[in-house]
Amino acid sequence: MLSDNQLEQVRKFAEEIAVREGCVLYDLEFHDGPGRALRVYIDKSPGGVSIADCANVSRGLNLRLDVEDVIPGGHYDLEVSSPGLDRKLTQLWHYSAVTGQRVRLQFRDEAGEIKPYEGNLIGVEDTKLKLENAKGPFELEFVTVQKGRVLAQDVLQKKPAPGKKKR
Repeated sequence: MLSDNQLEQVRKFAEEIAVREGCVLYDLEFHDGPGRALRVYIDKSPGGVSIADCANVSRGLNLRLDVEDVIPGGHYDLEVSSPGLDRKLTQLWHYSAVTGQRVRLQFRDEAGEIKPYEGNLIGVEDTKLKLENAKGPFELEFVTVQKGRVLAQDVLQKKPAPGKKKR
């Protein structure tokens, strides 16, 4: 398991290399145990992340992590990719970046219970998420959010399976 200091050092290296390659560090995760993996998610505007962007960040970060020897414990896999259309939302700026899109989240209400919510993200003001669904407008403090994700099925149009014709 990585300490908070080690994880912060990895984040700093990943951020520097992503910026050098014209990208932004979106998020990262380290999974310990069998199949140890460092997953780094990068993003780029406009146009999104290319395979070349992922490869360049992966090469640069791999070299830096090997030289600095930040991750103890032997072998791990380094995976660099886009956060995808159905991206997880873990930072306040993630929500700002997807204003106008449909999101699904879980939040802790005043009684401490976890509640689900699905609706359109209208905006972000200070630390508040402004949302709306069929029940009307809804405001939520970011600190109460437990999980969040963009609903990609609203972004993608359904296409027929390959080899099948639409009737």
